[in-house]
Amino acid sequence: MDNSNLILTPEYGYEKALKLATTHYENFPVVSLLIPSGLRKDVAIVYWFARSADDFSDEGNFSAAERLEKLHSFEFDFNSILHNDPKNDFESALKATIINKNLSTDNFFNLLKAFKQDVTKKRYSDFQEVLDYCSNSANPVGRILLELFEIRNEKAFHYSDMICTALQIANFIQDTKIDYNNGRIYYPLNEMHQYGVDEKMFEENEISLKFKKLIEFSVDRVQKLFDEGKGILGYLSGRFRYEIAWTIKGGEEILNKIRGADFDVLKQRPYLSKPDYLKLFFKSFFVK
Repeated sequence: MDNSNLILTPEYGYEKALKLATTHYENFPVVSLLIPSGLRKDVAIVYWFARSADDFSDEGNFSAAERLEKLHSFEFDFNSILHNDPKNDFESALKATIINKNLSTDNFFNLLKAFKQDVTKKRYSDFQEVLDYCSNSANPVGRILLELFEIRNEKAFHYSDMICTALQIANFIQDTKIDYNNGRIYYPLNEMHQYGVDEKMFEENEISLKFKKLIEFSVDRVQKLFDEGKGILGYLSGRFRYEIAWTIKGGEEILNKIRGADFDVLKQRPYLSKPDYLKLFFKSFFVK
């Protein structure tokens, strides 16, 4: 069948992106009822972009070289749609969102930089290296969301970065075992050394007192990031404010579950249940 005369429209891409966003498991609902209906399609297509790149860096049985090739190709296609006609429905929808919402493309390129880094960098010497990674892997998502809601304030971006970094590192702690099985350790090597933790402890699947102390320290630091980042709520209003408050509550609840499990993240991965989501949803309305 000759597809050369088909006219691509954003609507079908948005429809498929919304389906992906509502069916793929994440720590927190990507497109909730708290997102105004007029923006849900835009949030969904941004999610498609990030989810696709993440899958290239992690999913399937591919070599590092093959993963990088897929990511480079995805980046080439993204760069191409900014200057040329899109080749599929997803690209058509993404281009429409970027143009109509005047989104900074730097945030998308930074996300791709982080996904490529995940393929090549498996250890982090110190916490600054982790923060540098989060500046590309997590913070651009928050900045894109703020831009979608027409918030372009440097202080708001700062608070957003704190929240996104906190969410990212909370996820690292949550996924300690999964990441290790994928060859990655996000705990800074100098801090592991400080607490007497070595990689053999990850292999043994037993949480020692030393490992618990490292995780407790990491959890406390993430909580401080959440506490500072809550200043973002002062720049938000309406349902978007409740959405972000809900997301923050979700990240903090993950930390609570880690504390409740006595910092043992190797035996069982902490996660949020449906009752947790509902409880946090109502709590978000009372966050000041």
